[in-house]
Amino acid sequence: MSIGSPDIRSLRSVEIATPALDEATEFYSGPWGLDVISAERDATWFRAAGPEHHVLALRRSEHAGLGKLSFAMADRRSVDEAAARFECLGLPLLEGPGNVDGPAGGYAMMTADIEGRRVELLAESNAVTRGDPSGSRPLGVTHVVLNTVDIDAAVMFWQEVFGFRLSDWSEHQMAFLRCNAYHHAIAFNQASWTSINHVAFEMASLDDFMRGVGRLRQAGHPAGWGPGRHGPGDNTFAYFVDPSGVVCEYTSEVAKVDESTWIPRVWARTPELSDTWGTAGAPSADIRRHMAGEADPWLSEKLPSTPLHAAPDLSGQTPDSPDATARRSQL
Repeated sequence: MSIGSPDIRSLRSVEIATPALDEATEFYSGPWGLDVISAERDATWFRAAGPEHHVLALRRSEHAGLGKLSFAMADRRSVDEAAARFECLGLPLLEGPGNVDGPAGGYAMMTADIEGRRVELLAESNAVTRGDPSGSRPLGVTHVVLNTVDIDAAVMFWQEVFGFRLSDWSEHQMAFLRCNAYHHAIAFNQASWTSINHVAFEMASLDDFMRGVGRLRQAGHPAGWGPGRHGPGDNTFAYFVDPSGVVCEYTSEVAKVDESTWIPRVWARTPELSDTWGTAGAPSADIRRHMAGEADPWLSEKLPSTPLHAAPDLSGQTPDSPDATARRSQL
């Protein structure tokens, strides 16, 4: 049976493990602008002003880090087809496919990527009334940047297994991948260990973005880097550190890609391209330290028998440079 790439529509939510659940809950439901939609003793779920049931989940843990990534699928059939594909490739099915016993409900399956990150594919989640976007609240989560020990292997895996498309490189340090028209839903940053770099939340407009930055500043949370505008993705940015030590970002005006004409580029890592406005200055040492994150201790334990070199290679090629991966993404 030949099964194509999963029909992933968007990044719908991110789960963060935190040793500071109460403080982080207060931060995200307070100055950050999200609403608590469900809560248990060891977990809290937050909704934004967009249509998703929740865009962020916090789960109590001894270590701060990534809990899971959740992507929206079209329907149950697409979830089942993805599960069948992953089984054929020898990937683990950690959960499902089946009905979800949780606040969002729906029908889902869970697998793991090349470095053991939990990836959920979810369809038919519970509906909610659209939130009130007034007050410069986030619309949803728009992308997550992940630190990886092997950027070429990570990029190939997410392209070949999950069907993401390469949008751009930032030299051979970062790679930006998309699953829909937005420039990136996932980005990988070459690092010394596997961890979460940051989670970005979309604001409705440039004015909402700046008002949100101002609200956080007035609440005693000045940006560690920003406001500014990136070259890759052309999006605005302002980075903060939450009480867990995880970096969160406000962003707006993310570029959209025309699939018929887009050609990936390699951006130089220069100040004028990292921030095309020239307003942000250099990222603070504190932001850099928190973007490095803590090495996720549970990831290597999740898949001890799946080293990087053992990932499915559907193309017979090795992406040894940004140019090689850019060429492959256009095939």
